[in-house]
Amino acid sequence: MPVLKIALLQISPCGTLTDNLEKGIKYCEAAKAMDADIALFPEMWSNGYNIYDRSVNDWISEAIPINGDFVNTFSRLSKKLNMAIGITLLEQYKNAPRNTCVLFDRFGRQKLVYSKVHTCDFGAERNLTAGTDFYVTDLDTAGGNVKVGIMICYDREFPESARILMLKGAELILVPNACPMEINRLSQLRARAYENMLAIATCNYPSSVPDCNGRSSVFDGVAYLPELTSSRDTCIMQADETEGIFIAGLDLDQLRKYRKSEVHGNAYRHPKRYKLLTDTKIQKPFIRSDYRK
Repeated sequence: MPVLKIALLQISPCGTLTDNLEKGIKYCEAAKAMDADIALFPEMWSNGYNIYDRSVNDWISEAIPINGDFVNTFSRLSKKLNMAIGITLLEQYKNAPRNTCVLFDRFGRQKLVYSKVHTCDFGAERNLTAGTDFYVTDLDTAGGNVKVGIMICYDREFPESARILMLKGAELILVPNACPMEINRLSQLRARAYENMLAIATCNYPSSVPDCNGRSSVFDGVAYLPELTSSRDTCIMQADETEGIFIAGLDLDQLRKYRKSEVHGNAYRHPKRYKLLTDTKIQKPFIRSDYRK
């Protein structure tokens, strides 16, 4: 299988839904010109994750339907470009909107709709509806099929997110993001890729966007190769802070071969010993007073 080319659209929003749509189309077309197989947007592209320091009613009014013109445009575009697209939005949903990513394959088919499970309930995201599960799909790309899951920004902080996606068969996790990608958060991504033997591609906003700093990244999860005497750096792409399209080539054959022989992921787990992780009746230490089950 040829190398899977992932385009991270590290771009700044324009201020309106229409302008974001037009810019998104432009950058997807540019990614295709760079031979990308998958293009990924940063978190909540439809309104540029513009939810802080604003009236709740103002930004909730910017929520859009999952089957509306904005999302459907990227369905048609993915088919036209023969390129998978992960488009992000503030989604209209029942009583409160969701922070959502929709993944289309290269034929324009909707393959996955994921809404952020770990909403940032300590801030403005407390007004969102949290997602309820993690999903994996078999994504048809021009570079071949790959099993893909999604987690969004704060989901990264919880090892369970990537672990569940690994257990459901994910080879690649796409991560739309909107926050400073400093050493600790980058280390989380590196760890999630290493411990689950999968690739993680994160797309952030550039430093021109408040509280963001670019540094989109791809970790391929392959720590050891037989021809090397020590471990290797699993980071195969690290963007700078500027606006642009950043391409990473993921060697899926190498990853799949590695997963068959190495000791991480699901190889030697002891799930019967982990019951405490899901027992909500036992009071855990270090829980904030505003903790919500």
